[in-house]
Amino acid sequence: MHLYLWPLIFILAGLVLYVVLAGADFGAGFWQLSAGRGPAADELRDAAHHAIGPVWEANHVWLIFVLTVAWTAYPRALTSIASTLAVPLFLAAIGIIFRGLAYALRAGARTPSERRRIDSLFAVSSVVTPFALGTVVGGIASRRIPVGNAQGSEWTSWLNPTSVAIGALAVATSAYMAAVFLCADAHRHGQSHLEQRLRRRALLAGALAGAVAVAALPVLRLDAHRLFHHLVAGAGVIGLAVSFAAGCATLLLVYQRRYEPARYSAATAVAAVIAGWALAQQPLLLRNLTIQQAAAPRTTLVALIVAIIGGGAILFPSLALLFRLTLSGRLGQQHAPVPEKVGPAALRTFRAGLAVRLAIAALIAGIGLLTVATAPVAHAFGVVALLAAIVCGYGPLVRGSQDEGEPEV
Repeated sequence: MHLYLWPLIFILAGLVLYVVLAGADFGAGFWQLSAGRGPAADELRDAAHHAIGPVWEANHVWLIFVLTVAWTAYPRALTSIASTLAVPLFLAAIGIIFRGLAYALRAGARTPSERRRIDSLFAVSSVVTPFALGTVVGGIASRRIPVGNAQGSEWTSWLNPTSVAIGALAVATSAYMAAVFLCADAHRHGQSHLEQRLRRRALLAGALAGAVAVAALPVLRLDAHRLFHHLVAGAGVIGLAVSFAAGCATLLLVYQRRYEPARYSAATAVAAVIAGWALAQQPLLLRNLTIQQAAAPRTTLVALIVAIIGGGAILFPSLALLFRLTLSGRLGQQHAPVPEKVGPAALRTFRAGLAVRLAIAALIAGIGLLTVATAPVAHAFGVVALLAAIVCGYGPLVRGSQDEGEPEV
């Protein structure tokens, strides 16, 4: 595989994580907007609010990751996209800001009417943001973004049939995933009445998302024929087939009240759509701009890939732990009293774990810079990284050997 393709793979992976995780948060806002009035509606709003609490900020790490990697690896493409699609990107940013503002203000609401007004603000922003981001994807997919600074139309680049169809699909998909995720939470907490209402919403939203996806195909055939052809008769058909199968499996699992596996099948359906789009659009990023032409120099790509892999060795385990605790419902539970002071043994364990992560990250960076990069400066940094790996890994290795050698009492 060519080196210039690796950053794009990382971008697509980050995009999948953002669409699945943040998309479920946006979908929770949609259900708050359509909850209605009364005690049952307030129960649904509260469930949606508490479900996204631990991770609503962490999910935007993936959006920052996507933008940072795209800016570094494909600067010409991102400059063209950001300048031509400034309006929908601005709307998405405003929606994200108001979404966070409404979430923070809800904690200080004194009356149910205040909470409903704040939830409405949160819900509207949760619909605007995925729709605006979907129109950005539609503008790229329909090849309406020429290369250059603000060279495309300010309005028709995102207000076109393909963009509107993909924006509607983004909203429907977000509502679908949120309903599936909230069903699992309600089932785990023993809220049977709420689970039943969310189950009906999940089945309805799943069918609606499938209908929107099917309806989008004729739109693509008329407005983005090249993309449509590669989706139904090219490499992208694999993604469509997997997405269809995973979507049907999700509906069946929700109908059978098997919500935990339904979460993963719903995420697989979304990931397959993104993969199908990427396969259908290759080798183009924008109109008359291929991935290879848009890529940064080799030295930049090597440094970026090494930084992603090395940084991921430090960051991803922490994020994985956060989402595992959240999905299992164990985040915030106290199984034992928290000590006033951290003991020496616990502190040593924390330091050893951090040192091991740093050693792995430095080892990856050193090997990558010494074997893939060609610049002398990169080789110098690679040597420094390997030395840092030895220093960081020496302490935990020695302590582990000493612990194994200690006799049991």
